[in-house]
Amino acid sequence: MPTPVLRTDRLLLEPYRPDDAADSIALLSDPEVARFMGDGPLTPSDAAALFERLFSKVYAEDLFDVWAVRRDGRYVGHAEVKHTDEVDGHEIVYALVKPAWGEGLGSELARALLRYGFDTLGLPRVWATVAEQNHASLALLGKLGFTHQRDVTEDDGSVTRVLAVDRA
Repeated sequence: MPTPVLRTDRLLLEPYRPDDAADSIALLSDPEVARFMGDGPLTPSDAAALFERLFSKVYAEDLFDVWAVRRDGRYVGHAEVKHTDEVDGHEIVYALVKPAWGEGLGSELARALLRYGFDTLGLPRVWATVAEQNHASLALLGKLGFTHQRDVTEDDGSVTRVLAVDRA
């Protein structure tokens, strides 16, 4: 099933378009935004290669749902719902550009991803993995009902919190 379009009060989540490349690359290579994502900020060339894989692999093979997040027609972030072996379930992933921070958009976005996971995909549980130092995301997810399940110590010694919320 192709990635559907989702709407919230202020956000539009839609599949990426090729003309989103510059915005996606800027987001994934921004040191502040991406410091808690995966292995941290990507180089612009690595971010560009990842963006290309969205079309050649993820969308082409319908692997999982990935959205460009827009507010008032402007790119403000990235979102995913994907199965991951790390939690043996579906995980939500999201990031917002710095100018969109502090406006409650993260909560709105995470709620939309949860609704999609529970209502559309029929998941009994949704997961999130968050760097221990990412206090803002940990607080946001806590307000949405996520609870701490376990910690994972990464190869570099950092700790990732594994959180989950069950369908009500």
